[in-house]
Amino acid sequence: MKLYCLSGHPTLPCNVLKFKSTTIMLDCGLDTTSVLNFLPLPLVHSPRLSTLPGWVSKDATVNLEKELKECAGRVFVDSQPEFCLPERELLDLSTIDVILISNYHCMMALPYITEHTGFTGTVYATEPTLQIGRLLMEELVNFMERVPKAQSATCWKNKEMQRMLPAPLKDAVDVWTWKRCYSMQEVNSALSKVQLVGYSQKVELFGAVQVSPLSSGYSLGSSNWIIQSHHEKVSYVSGSSLLTTHPQPMDQSSLKNSDILILTGLTQMPTANPDGMLGEFCSNLAMTIRAGGNVLVPCYSSGVIYDLLECLYQFIESANLGTTPFYFISPVANSSLEFSQIFAEWLCHNKQSKVYLPEPPFPHAELIQTNKLKHYPSIHGDFSSEFRQPCVVFTGHPSLRFGDVVHFMELWGKSSLNTIIFTEPDFSYLDALAPYQPLAMKCVYCPIDTRLNFHQVSKLLKEVQPLHVVCPEQYTQPPLTQSHRSDLMLELQPPPMPYRRCAVLNLPFRRRYERVYILPELANSLVPSEIKPGISVATVSAVLHSKDNKHTLQSVPKPPPAPPSKKRKRVVEEPPVVLAPKPLLSGAVPLDTFLATLQKHGITEVKVEETTDGHILHLQAEDTLIQLEEDGTHIVCDNNEPLRTTLRDLVLRFLQKL
Repeated sequence: MKLYCLSGHPTLPCNVLKFKSTTIMLDCGLDTTSVLNFLPLPLVHSPRLSTLPGWVSKDATVNLEKELKECAGRVFVDSQPEFCLPERELLDLSTIDVILISNYHCMMALPYITEHTGFTGTVYATEPTLQIGRLLMEELVNFMERVPKAQSATCWKNKEMQRMLPAPLKDAVDVWTWKRCYSMQEVNSALSKVQLVGYSQKVELFGAVQVSPLSSGYSLGSSNWIIQSHHEKVSYVSGSSLLTTHPQPMDQSSLKNSDILILTGLTQMPTANPDGMLGEFCSNLAMTIRAGGNVLVPCYSSGVIYDLLECLYQFIESANLGTTPFYFISPVANSSLEFSQIFAEWLCHNKQSKVYLPEPPFPHAELIQTNKLKHYPSIHGDFSSEFRQPCVVFTGHPSLRFGDVVHFMELWGKSSLNTIIFTEPDFSYLDALAPYQPLAMKCVYCPIDTRLNFHQVSKLLKEVQPLHVVCPEQYTQPPLTQSHRSDLMLELQPPPMPYRRCAVLNLPFRRRYERVYILPELANSLVPSEIKPGISVATVSAVLHSKDNKHTLQSVPKPPPAPPSKKRKRVVEEPPVVLAPKPLLSGAVPLDTFLATLQKHGITEVKVEETTDGHILHLQAEDTLIQLEEDGTHIVCDNNEPLRTTLRDLVLRFLQKL
């Protein structure tokens, strides 16, 4: 069993498991942190960004003025942002049989895999994962296509050139493999390969293994996966949460008795308490509005935003924010808010019960009805005529490199009355803000990450007790900035097996058993013999038939009767020749009784020597050795066949024939 690791990002995994003749890809996360190296894409012409000076090395030997721009002491690529893809050279991706998706954040690289590698398999995901994943991909494509860039920067990617660039461009990994965003046509083609599954539904792959999704408690439709054969079990835990938020709670019990547990997608903010962050978010928002400023919340169009809106719903009245407008701007804003209300069976019990009252499970429906929350596809059109300040704006992208958020950064960044509140943990807020410096607006960092922390995952692993744990190497050591915090790493016995990008792990796991079926008529012909009280065995002569990884014992076909005529017939396929089986022997030869039997037959000079496996009897007069061992008896007798036969018959008296 092998694991190929195609992504170095612990919360955006992409691994390939080879298990029992099947090749299974586990997630295909897209590392979007690479976009922080690019200049933002403004929706309207930005005099500031368009007049940034080009970069030239201090000794003037490297001139990339057209490709690289300097801004506030940092160097950025002036081109369409590009993404760091999963590794595609480690193995032939056309050999992948299935892709299992755990949540909508971990499927963003799907079009790169399914459309450009010769992939012909099936993708399995839950319905909310598919639909919300489609929205996030659609939003990403929209952000990129509405602000096209004519020039494409490639010279800076040259290895020799990159070495001379300032950090962080100098340290960027695998830049020559970075790719521009896919098209909507590729998205639709990729998602047409998805087959929907429900929690605990068992899907058989080629008769070899069964895969089954379990609720992971992190987001709508998010899953952990069980991959098992009759005698082996692998659990894949990715992006899970034990907190009580809007999704169905995590199914922990089904993870028990795993031979291997592959662990990814732990919290990126192990020291930040999500409840504390929500409180800080609300108090900073209220302070800014009371002071007459605007609040900008860069966020994804699905996920944490549902919890933020629910929290604000309870907070608005008590904080006297009833008249403050809340705007949600995204090309998929309307679809996202509606989807969250219709996937009732994927919600926690509390929200499910509201559907039968009937009430909308999320309170943002009421915020929309009362005009406190308004949603728009972009800043153009209706929004520009209805927009009033002070207000709160939720919009994307959290990287601040594309989307409507770029316009608000340019619009509000010069006033210290305004505040930007970061809630998504995927990007360093300092790196996200770098191209907007110097910035007057206040910045608040309230990362809300509900995924498992190290304390929770240690407790979970003690309960489910897998034989071996495999995880990203980042989880086996404390963070670089807090090297003294041994509580921010996994400490297990036996130690977890770490992996990094481009690693191939041989998992410590040997298949020992295979299930074989026996046909009823063959079973009926068996004659069991009791070898110990309560234990009977029977010998079987059969033909082993294997098809689609299922093995069946069938009766031996009888040879056809000889044809009566002497004419030559066409050669037909001969059935296998079956020899009569030799009888199997069981039991043990008791030493003292055997010596007494030898004495009765005139063999008296016997020297007994004890060995680690049994005894050696030396018949001195006959110059013969008898080795009595647990699993066999050997008679060494040269040139005296009658004596050997006699000794063999004496040994057989003590053994049972099957």
